[in-house]
Amino acid sequence: MENGLVHAIIMDKNGGAKNINYEELLNYKEEDGILWAHFDYSSKEAIEWINDKSGIDPIAAEALLEEETRPRTTILDDNILLALRGVNLNPDSDPEDMISIRLFISPTMIISTKKRNLLSVKDILEMLEHKKGPCSSAEFLISILDRLTCRMEGTIDGMQDRSLEIEELAIESNSYELGSKISTIRREAIAIRRYLSPQREAMFRLYHEKVTWLSEYDRIQLQEINNQLIRYIEELDSINDKIALVLDEIANKTSEQINKRMYFLSIISAIFLPLGFLTGLLGVNVGGIPGAENSSAFAIFIIILFILGTIQFYLLKKNRWI
Repeated sequence: MENGLVHAIIMDKNGGAKNINYEELLNYKEEDGILWAHFDYSSKEAIEWINDKSGIDPIAAEALLEEETRPRTTILDDNILLALRGVNLNPDSDPEDMISIRLFISPTMIISTKKRNLLSVKDILEMLEHKKGPCSSAEFLISILDRLTCRMEGTIDGMQDRSLEIEELAIESNSYELGSKISTIRREAIAIRRYLSPQREAMFRLYHEKVTWLSEYDRIQLQEINNQLIRYIEELDSINDKIALVLDEIANKTSEQINKRMYFLSIISAIFLPLGFLTGLLGVNVGGIPGAENSSAFAIFIIILFILGTIQFYLLKKNRWI
């Protein structure tokens, strides 16, 4: 990476592209072709080039260099300013830790900024290398949106499978084992949906805004990508609903187990309460206790307790309390 420049290419409008260095970028002219300059926005040189040498609107320059962004679409003089998010598929990373990319797209120039690598950008570079890449700014826009959206499919499908697995385990196994799995998948679904909802709104606005260099066919493609994004959001909602049902099932099972144990303890208490009262009463260490001088009194008392316990058990059984 040179001077904060990740890559700079000039697309030949036939699916291919030519790489240029930072010095050649400084001398770029519109007649050279469609420029795509991709920067690390934290670099001082990138900040300087975008602010002072790119020639774009100051509002767009500021948006390209923002630290934190939410997905959005802004139209500036027939140019498109986008902030998008893609799932993090880099090694040893969490998919829900979504990576942002900021884009300024005009008919002749594309400027994008990032902090972390996004595989969707790599996909387009490989397409251009094999001369199968976008031939215009409109095709580039469709390609980046399509790649960002398609790469979410595996992550969301995996979450769907895990939510089904959790649902089955909640029915078949001990619910206490599911706590960590439930919290993990719920955290992922919430984190991804947090960005997909505004991204859907950004796509919707992009589809309806009047941009002269977007054809009707381009808008149809944008609509299809947006429909796919809406489906992913619905799947995330479905995952959250399944998790909520699993939590209800766990709560019901736990409550049922507690109620059974409390009922059992209540029955034991009901049987031993009168027996305990009698033993406590006769165990008082004062004069006048009945049978204190009779050697058979203890045996008689045990028999009385047994009879009383049997009567209690019979009454509980008759009333179907046990």
